[in-house]
Amino acid sequence: MRGAGRLSAPARQKGAARRSDPVRHRLCRIERRGSAVTNREEEIIAGRNPVLEALRSGRQLNKVWIGEGMQKGFASDIRRLAKESGTVVQQVPNKKLDQLTDLTHQGVVASIAAYDYAEMDDLFRRAEERGEDPFFLILDELEDPHNLGSILRTADASGVHGVIIPKRRSVGLTGVVAKASTGAIEHVPVVRVGNMARAVDDLKDRGVWIAGTDAKGNADYRNMDAGLPLAVIIGSEGRGMSRLLRDKCDFLYSLPMVGHVNSLNASVAAALLMYEVFRKRDAEGGQ
Repeated sequence: MRGAGRLSAPARQKGAARRSDPVRHRLCRIERRGSAVTNREEEIIAGRNPVLEALRSGRQLNKVWIGEGMQKGFASDIRRLAKESGTVVQQVPNKKLDQLTDLTHQGVVASIAAYDYAEMDDLFRRAEERGEDPFFLILDELEDPHNLGSILRTADASGVHGVIIPKRRSVGLTGVVAKASTGAIEHVPVVRVGNMARAVDDLKDRGVWIAGTDAKGNADYRNMDAGLPLAVIIGSEGRGMSRLLRDKCDFLYSLPMVGHVNSLNASVAAALLMYEVFRKRDAEGGQ
């Protein structure tokens, strides 16, 4: 029998082991190449780490703009990587960079095609290739792009195999998210699903246990069984985890607090849970 709040459980059968609206910052433009005219919708990314990581990951950038006076250091690395990938680099006044984006650009801006999302099988394949039990993060209607970027950054550092988000009422992958993730967006696959409840059921069918956090959870998150194939749900900034997903959790954990506020920022709560799983799995692997 499953039950919310259980501290451990026998492993299931394992399955095969991503200006007016700051959330969506796109550049739509028409370019002329000789006599050809092409319409493209592009995503703008800005900042040294986001652009460098995009190039290092092998992602095709449409164009890179570097501010005047940027000749050495990171600018040299960007020019070298761009040359290797056949990406056009243009030196422009910093005023031009300011016109391209209102993000903090650190002297470099790039345009890329809109971010691609992974499939669920990609997440299981990633875990299998690493020889690890699946460890996924489910974000329940997270709306703040800075929170998503911060979560992706921690997910990359703590070995999460992938992140699952809903298509509706949720922030997607944007230039703002890329900036906040300092480039981790290029290394953590994100799956976007139309029906989160059905996706959770599918994960269960593939042997993954579902853990959520709740102020009324009857188990301390530090007692979680990190050795299971696991997906951890993080609720939205304002509403927390939905009742529907809460009822589907095999475990409900609380985050003990002694201060005057009764909740944590979504990215902070996610970081605590991700690193608790990482800590326990790393300790087991070192034995």
